[in-house]
Amino acid sequence: MNYFIAVLPLVIGAVLDCAIGDPYTMPHPIRLIGRLISGLETFVRRSFAGRLRSGGVFLAVTVLLVSAAVPAAVLIVSYSISLWLGAAVEGVMCYYLMAARCLRDESMKVYDRIASGDVEGARRAVSMIVGRDTAVLDENGIIRAAVETVAENTSDGVTAPLMYMGAGGAVLGFFYKAANTMDSMIGYKNEKYADIGRFAAKLDDVLNYFPSRITALAMIVTAPLTGLDGSGAFRIWKRDRRKHASPNSAQTESACAGALGVRLAGDAYYFGELHKKEFIGDSVREIENGDIRRANRLMFASSALVFAAAAAVRALIFGGILC
Repeated sequence: MNYFIAVLPLVIGAVLDCAIGDPYTMPHPIRLIGRLISGLETFVRRSFAGRLRSGGVFLAVTVLLVSAAVPAAVLIVSYSISLWLGAAVEGVMCYYLMAARCLRDESMKVYDRIASGDVEGARRAVSMIVGRDTAVLDENGIIRAAVETVAENTSDGVTAPLMYMGAGGAVLGFFYKAANTMDSMIGYKNEKYADIGRFAAKLDDVLNYFPSRITALAMIVTAPLTGLDGSGAFRIWKRDRRKHASPNSAQTESACAGALGVRLAGDAYYFGELHKKEFIGDSVREIENGDIRRANRLMFASSALVFAAAAAVRALIFGGILC
């Protein structure tokens, strides 16, 4: 029974995420973390003038401590009252940390707009899920951006949180998501964020090092199960997994590109500035709108495999503790 309770929070989180998705109209802890980051950024820029790297470390450490301490306190109280209550509360926390349904829904908005011939609507939809400038993208560029986002965020938004929750519960999951959120908000290498976001960006690279590689391998294993090219996924991953400024992003992008048989990445504009990037994958065929749907199938299949592994790890760690 204790092993069942140990795994229950992951099950609750996964079921709620798949059934409901991101609760846009409800308070969301990740959005609260974002507000904390924004408020601390203002404070650091004012109080650490000329010492923004040190200020960035202060910002990151503060965000991480708050993001982990609050759920830890709530869970200590909840589990002390009842194991079932604790599992239920932690299950809701796990739900907030997963983003598979949200990633699928947002990327499929791009698919639906393209399918209806609304390229401008598709451009607006993809601008909500990518950091690059989208005004210069043609139809294929919009589709490519959506596929890349699904591939990269399979790790950042789904499997990496699962791995950290499997190893350290929702507390470690929130620690990871806080670091990941900081990277997405202040981890840019431009003039504005190069100093204040340096520590957060490096920390995110460290925390995603193993999850990104495990996720890529999960994609390779599950690609044939979704009707995609498993051998192509392995070949392109082995060849192109380092073709990115980030040590992690190309891991899942290369596996996805090989599974689909398309070419991803390439030059992109960010904040009006052209960033030169290598291509990932081979143009076995031209990318098409259906690749967004195929990338989502691969995301769910690889996430299911990682979920099973994370649940097993959590059962071994927390099942023994609960005994």
